[in-house]
Amino acid sequence: MAGSNSSDEPRSFQVRRLQITDKSKGFIELLRQLSVCDSVSDDEFRDRFQELNYLGDDHVICVIEDGNSGKIVATGSVFIEKKFLRNCGKVGHIEDVVVDRDARGLQLGRKVVAFLTEHARSMGCYKVVLDCSTENLAFYEKCGFKQKEVQMVQYFI
Repeated sequence: MAGSNSSDEPRSFQVRRLQITDKSKGFIELLRQLSVCDSVSDDEFRDRFQELNYLGDDHVICVIEDGNSGKIVATGSVFIEKKFLRNCGKVGHIEDVVVDRDARGLQLGRKVVAFLTEHARSMGCYKVVLDCSTENLAFYEKCGFKQKEVQMVQYFI
């Protein structure tokens, strides 16, 4: 059963920024539940982590760690686009939101989206946007988002 807990101990979930040690806690495996994510070596993970860390608050990946198992069970990211429009305004772009299939139904997705949305707000963004499948529209509407316009994409690989 999704979200079930085999022990009598209450589960604790901590929302926080991604840490270098999260690779060993199942972070890459979790991303594979969302989309194509080939194997990432420890060196590749470290290099990308450092690259993103250099961007500071302009690119934040958050995770939720199950305090009982130590496993990463949810994640999402937000990056800040700096524009000339709207008096040199900023827009937050939420990406890569996923909750482990065994932890769904525990409101972890909402916690991730709230964390990322609040980060965008705290960075002075005038809006935050995301793309999602039609199957996820109701979830994001519950998180306060409204459907607007149409997404287009062009893949290079």
